[in-house]
Amino acid sequence: MAYLELNNICKTYGQGAVKTEVLSNINLKIEEGEFVAIVGFTGSGKTTLVNLINGLLAPTIGTILFKGEPVVDTSYERGVIFQNYSFLPWLTVEQNVYMAFKEGFPKSSKSDLKTIVSDYVDMVSLTLAIHTRHTK
Repeated sequence: MAYLELNNICKTYGQGAVKTEVLSNINLKIEEGEFVAIVGFTGSGKTTLVNLINGLLAPTIGTILFKGEPVVDTSYERGVIFQNYSFLPWLTVEQNVYMAFKEGFPKSSKSDLKTIVSDYVDMVSLTLAIHTRHTK
């Protein structure tokens, strides 16, 4: 069983005369530990493919399996690293990270989430900046 499997993935936007096929018949198997890069020209469907894999979009046709289970929604196990940073500059580092973990672990207590946030901020060596906001 592949770690991530895309079977006959097609994605279209619009309907009828304005229907645009963005992806067609994409088949891919990625094993655990494999490193895969998606490259292509602007407008070739890279972002659409990544959004399908992480559950932000659903395929028009086909199935996506992660660890043998269908991808039907987002999950903390599948993430995206954006080309441009994506954070809320009016929030502190801690608040930005807290918001992400709160969505990923909605049943966790505030205390547990604060501990998780602290651990992860420390892991990427941002502890000294935990209470700062982005300024230009």
